Amino acid sequence: MRAFSWIAVMALALALPLAAQQAQADTVDVAGVKYETEVEIGKQPAHLNGAGIRYKAVFKVYAAALYLGSKSSNPETVLSSNTVKRLHITMLREVDGNELGKLFTKGIEQNATRDEFTKAINGVLRVGEIFSSRKSLTPGEHFSVDYIPGTGSVIQLNGKVIGTPIKEPEFYSAFLRVWLGKTPADDFLKDALLGVQRGRQR
Repeated sequence: MRAFSWIAVMALALALPLAAQQAQADTVDVAGVKYETEVEIGKQPAHLNGAGIRYKAVFKVYAAALYLGSKSSNPETVLSSNTVKRLHITMLREVDGNELGKLFTKGIEQNATRDEFTKAINGVLRVGEIFSSRKSLTPGEHFSVDYIPGTGSVIQLNGKVIGTPIKEPEFYSAFLRVWLGKTPADDFLKDALLGVQRGRQR
């Protein structure tokens, strides 16, 4: 019995570090924000495609992560694929809600054609209203926008679903172009979301 107990203790001692390593491997740390490498979106698996930081001058504004049903480093493939997607953003500093909504709207307009913007306008207005209704977003607050084929775009603020899904599929593509388009919010963050890490994001 003593020999058996000793073996059991040794096995447990070895298992604990391995379990800790496994737990660490299942998340990615971005400026203190931990993103899981695998999530479920609309009951479908999605993989962490990339994550990084949005800077304004030298200041860290927010951490962002992109989840996809099928990982890709090609922005056009990401934008056109009809699989589950999620862009998750966690604030690293306080930002005026109305200003954030305006920046997203401006980013969509800069990266979409007139026709694309027109088709996405319902979602653009919804996003603007959601953020303009808040005085500010403070460090630690987070939001995500999911794309679920057959359902549409689902917006969550601090883990709570806001309103009904945005049905127009054009909206999600236009929304992602804020970060993955030809005029992205941050070139370094674009690379990071596509899984191409560059020095500034570390």
